[in-house]
Formats: sequence, C-alpha cells, structure tokens
Amino acid sequence: MNAKSAISKEIFAPHDERMLGAVQVKRRTKKKIPFLATGGQGEYLTYICLSVTNKKPAQASITKVKQFEGSSSFVRRTQWMLEQLRQVNGIDPNRDSPEFDLLFENAFDQWVASTASEKCTFFQVLHHTCQRYLTDKKPEFINCQSKIMGGNSILHSAADSVTSAVQKASQALNERGERLGRAEEKTEELKNSAQQFAETAHKVRFC
Repeated sequence: MNAKSAISKEIFAPHDERMLGAVQVKRRTKKKIPFLATGGQGEYLTYICLSVTNKKPAQASITKVKQFEGSSSFVRRTQWMLEQLRQVNGIDPNRDSPEFDLLFENAFDQWVASTASEKCTFFQVLHHTCQRYLTDKKPEFINCQSKIMGGNSILHSAADSVTSAVQKASQALNERGERLGRAEEKTEELKNSAQQFAETAHKVRFC
C-alpha cells in the first residue's frame, strides 16, 4: 500500500471522509532547494490532503498530515474547511513548477511539491472540488497553467474516456442486436423453405 492509500485508510476513512487527492510537500525557503526525502532523526514527511465527507451535505476540507521518521503511521495536523481557502498561487503560469502557495483566512503557507506533475494533479483536483462544493466565495487561482483550469484536466479526460467507452459499448450492442435480428430472419426463411420442400415432396410421393 502506498503512502496516499494508507493516509486515506488511516486518517479519513475512520471519520467517514473520502480523500480526493494529496500532494507530498516541504516548506519553501527563500533559497530554492530541490525536494529531498527526509532522513535525519526527528524528521518527517508532510502531505497536503483534500477530502470530503460522505454525509450530506458534503463538506470539503484541506488537511496537513505528517509521518514522522521511524513510524509507519500518519498523524493529522492542521485542518481547514475549503471555505477558508482564499487563494491558490501556482507561482509560474509559463512552466511546470513544483512551488505553490496556499492562503487561508488565518494562515499562509509556502510549499514545494515532490514533483511538478504531482502539484499539477493536486491543483486540478482542488480546482474541480472548489467548483463543485463551493457555491460562493470560491478561492482565487493565480499564476496557474491553463491545463489546470481548462479542458486538459485529468478529470475532463477521465470523463471523456468514460463517455467514449459507454458510446462504444452501446454501438456494439446495437450492432449485435442487428446481427441477431438478421440471423433470426434468415432462420425463419430457411424454416419456411424446408417446410415448403417437405410439403412438395409429400405431394409428389402420392401423386
């Protein structure tokens, strides 16, 4: 089981929550440093997780989760309701960058993700979740690449794939139905021909 699956099972499932996405991060300092796996004593890994309650009305939240060095378990730290998120800053809209900022009502965090692609995936899920669960006071997404906000998102791609699969399955069933219909017609024709042949043979025999 990978870390994100374990977080979902240990942290969110017991509270009747569903984890929608997560990104592994480190705090960003003034001097940009590459992402490194933590290793010294007292070190820990940090994950920013997005979840939603299973009960209606559904409520989404962002939670900081940590895993301390030497431990296989995860610990829930700070949690914000999605309504408290005011701004998501992608830092650079012109290139794939792992850095990003999150501005809440009462907090401001600067992060660097493990990879730019992991950040991008998390942003896509976050943007989609904000559009779905927030009716007003949606956070501002700034300095984000267009693929995060628009039609190239993995969520749209997944939806398109499902739609395409359904259409293909429907077409295959229709074609199969047509073939079965033609086969039934052919069988009926052969049956009638055989019956006529038998009747003719019977008449010839007794003439």
